[in-house]
Amino acid sequence: MSVLNRSASETTDPRACSEQALVAAARTGEEAALRELIRRMNPRLFRVARGIVGSDEEAEDVVQESYLNAFHKLETFRGEARFSTWITRIAINNARMHLRRKQQHKEYDTVTEHRPAAASIHAFPGQDPDRPEVALGRAQIRALLEDAVASLPSELRLPFLLREAEHMTLREIGRDLSLNPITVKTRLFRARRKLRQALEQRIEGGFDAIFPFDGQRCAGMADRVIAALGD
Repeated sequence: MSVLNRSASETTDPRACSEQALVAAARTGEEAALRELIRRMNPRLFRVARGIVGSDEEAEDVVQESYLNAFHKLETFRGEARFSTWITRIAINNARMHLRRKQQHKEYDTVTEHRPAAASIHAFPGQDPDRPEVALGRAQIRALLEDAVASLPSELRLPFLLREAEHMTLREIGRDLSLNPITVKTRLFRARRKLRQALEQRIEGGFDAIFPFDGQRCAGMADRVIAALGD
Protein backbone atom coordinates (compact mmCIF):
# COMPACT_ATOMS: atom_id res chain seq x y z
CA MET A 1 0.00 0.00 0.00
CA SER A 2 1.32 3.42 -0.90
CA VAL A 3 2.42 5.66 1.99
CA LEU A 4 1.74 8.78 -0.07
CA ASN A 5 -1.29 11.00 0.12
CA ARG A 6 -1.26 13.06 -3.05
CA SER A 7 -4.73 14.47 -2.39
CA ALA A 8 -3.73 16.06 0.89
CA SER A 9 -4.35 19.77 1.28
CA GLU A 10 -1.55 21.98 -0.01
CA THR A 11 -3.03 25.34 0.94
CA THR A 12 0.10 26.17 2.97
CA ASP A 13 3.47 26.69 1.32
CA PRO A 14 5.65 23.86 2.70
CA ARG A 15 8.72 26.12 2.62
CA ALA A 16 7.03 28.34 5.21
CA CYS A 17 6.27 25.44 7.56
CA SER A 18 8.26 24.51 10.63
CA GLU A 19 10.08 21.20 10.76
CA GLN A 20 7.59 19.96 13.33
CA ALA A 21 4.64 20.81 11.09
CA LEU A 22 6.27 19.11 8.12
CA VAL A 23 6.87 15.94 10.11
CA ALA A 24 3.25 15.92 11.25
CA ALA A 25 2.09 16.25 7.64
CA ALA A 26 4.59 13.61 6.50
CA ARG A 27 3.10 11.15 8.98
CA THR A 28 -0.13 11.34 6.96
CA GLY A 29 1.80 10.71 3.75
CA GLU A 30 1.52 14.25 2.38
CA GLU A 31 3.86 14.35 -0.60
CA ALA A 32 4.55 18.09 -0.42
CA ALA A 33 5.77 17.71 3.17
CA LEU A 34 7.98 14.76 2.27
CA ARG A 35 9.54 16.68 -0.60
CA GLU A 36 10.20 19.72 1.57
CA LEU A 37 11.86 17.62 4.28
CA ILE A 38 14.07 16.05 1.59
CA ARG A 39 14.93 19.47 0.17
CA ARG A 40 15.92 20.80 3.58
CA MET A 41 17.92 17.78 4.65
CA ASN A 42 19.72 16.95 1.37
CA PRO A 43 22.79 19.18 1.92
CA ARG A 44 23.45 17.96 5.46
CA LEU A 45 22.78 14.27 4.81
CA PHE A 46 24.88 14.24 1.65
CA ARG A 47 27.79 15.87 3.45
CA VAL A 48 27.43 13.49 6.40
CA ALA A 49 27.45 10.47 4.08
CA ARG A 50 30.28 11.90 1.97
CA GLY A 51 32.27 12.42 5.16
CA ILE A 52 32.22 8.66 5.74
CA VAL A 53 32.06 6.89 2.37
CA GLY A 54 34.54 7.21 -0.44
CA SER A 55 32.61 8.66 -3.37
CA ASP A 56 29.69 10.89 -4.34
CA GLU A 57 27.88 7.90 -5.86
CA GLU A 58 28.06 5.92 -2.60
CA ALA A 59 26.95 8.97 -0.62
CA GLU A 60 23.84 9.39 -2.78
CA ASP A 61 22.94 5.74 -2.24
CA VAL A 62 23.33 6.17 1.52
CA VAL A 63 21.18 9.31 1.55
CA GLN A 64 18.38 7.68 -0.44
CA GLU A 65 18.45 4.62 1.82
CA SER A 66 18.30 6.89 4.87
CA TYR A 67 15.20 8.71 3.62
CA LEU A 68 13.43 5.43 2.93
CA ASN A 69 14.38 4.07 6.34
CA ALA A 70 13.17 7.24 8.07
CA PHE A 71 9.90 7.69 6.21
CA HIS A 72 8.93 4.03 6.47
CA LYS A 73 9.55 4.19 10.23
CA LEU A 74 8.25 7.68 10.87
CA GLU A 75 5.80 6.37 13.45
CA THR A 76 8.80 5.44 15.63
CA PHE A 77 9.98 9.07 15.74
CA ARG A 78 8.89 10.33 19.17
CA GLY A 79 10.09 13.90 18.91
CA GLU A 80 12.55 13.56 21.78
CA ALA A 81 15.14 15.12 19.48
CA ARG A 82 14.67 17.19 16.34
CA PHE A 83 13.77 15.30 13.18
CA SER A 84 16.95 16.64 11.57
CA THR A 85 19.01 15.12 14.40
CA TRP A 86 17.15 11.80 14.17
CA ILE A 87 17.58 11.37 10.43
CA THR A 88 21.21 12.55 10.60
CA ARG A 89 21.93 9.68 12.98
CA ILE A 90 20.20 7.30 10.59
CA ALA A 91 22.44 8.54 7.77
CA ILE A 92 25.58 8.15 9.89
CA ASN A 93 24.62 4.59 10.81
CA ASN A 94 23.77 3.71 7.20
CA ALA A 95 27.07 5.14 5.92
CA ARG A 96 29.03 3.16 8.49
CA MET A 97 27.11 -0.03 7.67
CA HIS A 98 27.84 0.62 3.98
CA LEU A 99 31.57 0.71 4.76
CA ARG A 100 31.38 -2.48 6.82
CA ARG A 101 29.55 -4.31 4.03
CA LYS A 102 32.08 -3.06 1.53
CA GLN A 103 34.99 -4.28 3.65
CA GLN A 104 33.37 -7.65 4.32
CA HIS A 105 32.86 -8.33 0.63
CA LYS A 106 36.09 -6.59 -0.42
CA GLU A 107 34.20 -4.48 -2.90
CA TYR A 108 36.16 -1.39 -3.78
CA ASP A 109 34.74 1.66 -5.44
CA THR A 110 35.82 1.94 -9.10
CA VAL A 111 34.10 5.20 -9.89
CA THR A 112 36.54 7.84 -11.07
CA GLU A 113 35.39 11.34 -10.30
CA HIS A 114 36.90 13.67 -12.87
CA ARG A 115 37.97 17.01 -11.48
CA PRO A 116 39.08 20.15 -13.27
CA ALA A 117 42.86 20.46 -13.19
CA ALA A 118 43.95 22.26 -10.04
CA ALA A 119 47.45 23.15 -11.24
CA SER A 120 46.37 26.51 -12.62
CA ILE A 121 43.73 28.24 -10.54
CA HIS A 122 42.05 31.22 -12.12
CA ALA A 123 41.73 34.18 -9.82
CA PHE A 124 38.27 35.69 -9.57
CA PRO A 125 36.93 38.93 -8.15
CA GLY A 126 34.08 39.22 -5.68
CA GLN A 127 31.70 40.68 -8.24
CA ASP A 128 30.23 39.73 -11.62
CA PRO A 129 29.60 36.05 -10.70
CA ASP A 130 28.12 35.38 -14.15
CA ARG A 131 31.38 36.06 -15.98
CA PRO A 132 32.81 32.81 -17.45
CA GLU A 133 36.24 33.25 -15.88
CA VAL A 134 34.64 33.82 -12.47
CA ALA A 135 32.56 30.68 -12.76
CA LEU A 136 35.62 28.71 -13.88
CA GLY A 137 37.67 30.01 -10.97
CA ARG A 138 34.99 29.07 -8.47
CA ALA A 139 34.65 25.59 -9.97
CA GLN A 140 38.41 25.04 -9.73
CA ILE A 141 38.52 26.28 -6.16
CA ARG A 142 35.68 23.97 -5.17
CA ALA A 143 37.35 21.04 -6.91
CA LEU A 144 40.58 21.75 -5.02
CA LEU A 145 38.72 21.94 -1.72
CA GLU A 146 36.75 18.76 -2.36
CA ASP A 147 39.87 16.80 -3.32
CA ALA A 148 41.72 18.00 -0.23
CA VAL A 149 38.84 17.24 2.14
CA ALA A 150 38.17 13.86 0.49
CA SER A 151 41.80 12.89 1.16
CA LEU A 152 41.27 13.18 4.93
CA PRO A 153 40.62 9.97 6.89
CA SER A 154 36.91 9.62 7.65
CA GLU A 155 37.33 10.18 11.40
CA LEU A 156 38.65 13.65 10.56
CA ARG A 157 36.63 14.32 7.41
CA LEU A 158 33.17 13.94 8.94
CA PRO A 159 33.67 16.30 11.92
CA PHE A 160 35.34 18.79 9.58
CA LEU A 161 32.40 18.80 7.15
CA LEU A 162 29.84 19.10 9.95
CA ARG A 163 31.72 22.05 11.44
CA GLU A 164 32.82 23.97 8.34
CA ALA A 165 30.06 23.10 5.85
CA GLU A 166 27.08 22.62 8.19
CA HIS A 167 28.27 25.13 10.84
CA MET A 168 27.38 22.80 13.71
CA THR A 169 28.76 23.44 17.20
CA LEU A 170 31.25 21.14 18.90
CA ARG A 171 28.50 19.97 21.24
CA GLU A 172 26.14 19.19 18.35
CA ILE A 173 28.82 17.25 16.48
CA GLY A 174 29.72 15.34 19.61
CA ARG A 175 26.08 14.49 20.18
CA ASP A 176 25.53 13.18 16.65
CA LEU A 177 28.81 11.24 16.52
CA SER A 178 28.72 10.04 20.15
CA LEU A 179 32.00 11.81 20.86
CA ASN A 180 33.20 14.02 23.67
CA PRO A 181 33.30 17.67 22.47
CA ILE A 182 36.98 17.74 23.43
CA THR A 183 37.61 14.82 21.07
CA VAL A 184 35.72 16.67 18.35
CA LYS A 185 37.89 19.74 18.92
CA THR A 186 41.04 17.62 18.70
CA ARG A 187 39.94 16.00 15.45
CA LEU A 188 39.07 19.36 13.94
CA PHE A 189 42.53 20.65 14.84
CA ARG A 190 44.15 17.61 13.20
CA ALA A 191 41.97 17.98 10.09
CA ARG A 192 42.84 21.65 9.68
CA ARG A 193 46.52 20.97 10.19
CA LYS A 194 46.47 18.34 7.43
CA LEU A 195 44.60 20.66 5.06
CA ARG A 196 46.57 23.81 5.77
CA GLN A 197 49.69 22.92 3.82
CA ALA A 198 47.69 22.10 0.68
CA LEU A 199 45.34 25.06 0.82
CA GLU A 200 46.74 28.07 2.63
CA GLN A 201 48.88 29.24 -0.30
CA ARG A 202 45.94 29.26 -2.75
CA ILE A 203 42.61 29.85 -1.05
CA GLU A 204 41.05 31.12 2.12
CA GLY A 205 37.62 29.99 3.35
CA GLY A 206 34.92 28.81 0.99
CA PHE A 207 34.21 25.47 2.69
CA ASP A 208 30.46 26.11 2.72
CA ALA A 209 30.48 25.61 -1.07
CA ILE A 210 31.90 22.07 -1.16
CA PHE A 211 29.97 18.85 -1.80
CA PRO A 212 26.80 20.74 -2.80
CA PHE A 213 23.56 18.86 -3.19
CA ASP A 214 21.04 21.12 -4.82
CA GLY A 215 19.45 21.91 -8.15
CA GLN A 216 18.73 18.89 -10.34
CA ARG A 217 20.51 16.48 -8.02
CA CYS A 218 18.30 17.62 -5.13
CA ALA A 219 15.13 17.31 -7.22
CA GLY A 220 16.23 13.92 -8.51
CA MET A 221 16.68 12.59 -4.99
CA ALA A 222 13.17 13.73 -4.06
CA ASP A 223 11.71 12.07 -7.17
CA ARG A 224 13.46 8.76 -6.45
CA VAL A 225 12.41 8.67 -2.80
CA ILE A 226 8.80 9.59 -3.61
CA ALA A 227 8.69 6.93 -6.34
CA ALA A 228 10.05 4.27 -3.97
CA LEU A 229 7.56 5.25 -1.25
CA GLY A 230 4.75 5.05 -3.81
CA ASP A 231 5.76 1.49 -4.63
